[in-house]
Amino acid sequence: MKTKKIFLLLGHTDPATLSGALADAYEHAAAGAGHEVRRMNIGEMHFDPILHEGYKTIQELEPDLNDFLANVRWAEHVVIVYPTWWSSMPAMLKGLFDRAWLPHLCFNFADHGLTWKKLLTGRTGRIITSANTWPPLLRFMYGPPTIVLELALLRFAGIAARSTVFGPSERASERKKARWFRTVARLGRKAR
Repeated sequence: MKTKKIFLLLGHTDPATLSGALADAYEHAAAGAGHEVRRMNIGEMHFDPILHEGYKTIQELEPDLNDFLANVRWAEHVVIVYPTWWSSMPAMLKGLFDRAWLPHLCFNFADHGLTWKKLLTGRTGRIITSANTWPPLLRFMYGPPTIVLELALLRFAGIAARSTVFGPSERASERKKARWFRTVARLGRKAR
């Protein structure tokens, strides 16, 4: 098996959570299989998540946002782990993409504005999230909880991303969580 360069982002501000444990399981399995892993925890990053003037004026990127982009560019496989809140990603994670996922860095619009160039092609991605409801019910009621991150952000920039959704998280037995951890470890070993 070919080893890969993996960038892992924990999108929950508290690493002592199910999301943090899932990220740990992925990282440990990937490193154990010989993959090179870089990790950032959003709770340890320092940046303003608010795009104060929209895209009218581009705010200077803080060092942690530059490091985030450098890690994405370095990686062959990008993994993002977070909890699903209100059928979406946590605000801090959304703020990270609002600030860093910019034209000329991740994509370029064509002059006519109808098409764009994907600047991060050649990479794969995996989104791992947990929700406090059954994933099929969540999908039926509100649509896929990863749609914004998977389609409108990662795939928009050229990263061929896929999602894994676990739930219901707060009522899951230890046996069920152990299955989730085995699934995540398998993904980590295979860099998927």
